[in-house]
Amino acid sequence: QVQLVESGGGLVQAGGSLRLSCVASGRTFGWYAVGWFRQAPGKEREFVAAINEGDETTYASDSVKGRFTISRDNAKNTVNLQMNRLKPEDTGVYYCALAVGGSWPKKMDWEYNYWGQGTQVTVSS
Repeated sequence: QVQLVESGGGLVQAGGSLRLSCVASGRTFGWYAVGWFRQAPGKEREFVAAINEGDETTYASDSVKGRFTISRDNAKNTVNLQMNRLKPEDTGVYYCALAVGGSWPKKMDWEYNYWGQGTQVTVSS
């Protein structure tokens, strides 16, 4: 089994920054792609960014490209999401997810096998 635990969420003003972390246990972390998704109230969950295993290629949605950076530290079983220049529309619950196998990039939630419980990010205007 895999457990994913997110942290780092909170309340921030527009234009500010937050750094989310996702710590994994139960598998050799570096062998798998990891993604971040978010869900705003009343909306469907949407893809934010992902980082591949091996060459650590990254992929981000157009809405966060240039503002958010995903990175990983396999020695610490951790994936981070650095979020800069936050906007009110970035508000939501942020989830990390781990994918076993499959193609790249992984932008769909059904491509991921394990999910964390989520961390709330609120951006005030």
